[in-house]
Amino acid sequence: MSEGSSAASNQGNAGIGGYLKAPAKLTLEDKLFLVAFNVDKEPHLKLKDKAVCAACKAKPCLYICPVENYTLQGEEVVLSWEGCLECGTCRIVCPHDAIDWKYPLGGYGVNFRNG
Repeated sequence: MSEGSSAASNQGNAGIGGYLKAPAKLTLEDKLFLVAFNVDKEPHLKLKDKAVCAACKAKPCLYICPVENYTLQGEEVVLSWEGCLECGTCRIVCPHDAIDWKYPLGGYGVNFRNG
């Protein structure tokens, strides 16, 4: 392999001025992979009244949660609190104040890691 072809093959990785390009941006799924959870046996999120959730037309909790902890099974809203990022968005967006939200007990919950 000649010296010229080696330089040409390395040029594909070089950015402006011959410096390496920045790494590709992480997707939301990639970033969530860096999050660790210490899950408590007792949920820190609860639906106050499932009948209120069933009657809710908009069901914004299904769309606003970044980790999709709220799902629709038939006509029932089902909450899976174990992967909660503790952002509190669900309690803010709920038009009926139907979500009982509190921080997990000390030592439990989400642990964000740098990555």
